[in-house]
Amino acid sequence: MDIIRTLEKENMKENVPDLKVGDFVRVAVKVREGSRERLQIFEGYIIGMHGRGIRRAIVVRRLSFGIGVERVFPIHSPLVDNIEIVRRGKVRRAKLYYLRDRVGKAARVKEDIKARR
Repeated sequence: MDIIRTLEKENMKENVPDLKVGDFVRVAVKVREGSRERLQIFEGYIIGMHGRGIRRAIVVRRLSFGIGVERVFPIHSPLVDNIEIVRRGKVRRAKLYYLRDRVGKAARVKEDIKARR
């Protein structure tokens, strides 16, 4: 087990922000198109988190032209360039799957004003 833990520690990122469910985040993902590589930005609310250690992943949801789009991002993946917290959310649930049924302004999460300071 110690060998696995040391291998996981080597590949874990140090600059990961303190993410919480309900936060509005901006995730920059490396995308390969032929021989070129570029960064693609995905913005949305974190509606769920799962895993521990190097297997930690977040589920990010956004509305794109009125259609809900969800993506799962492994936080410590080399394809995830950086994660930036745009706004802190004030929620009382561990999973925000109820946002899937909501459209427009109803699909927003209240902002946590205390976390701004």
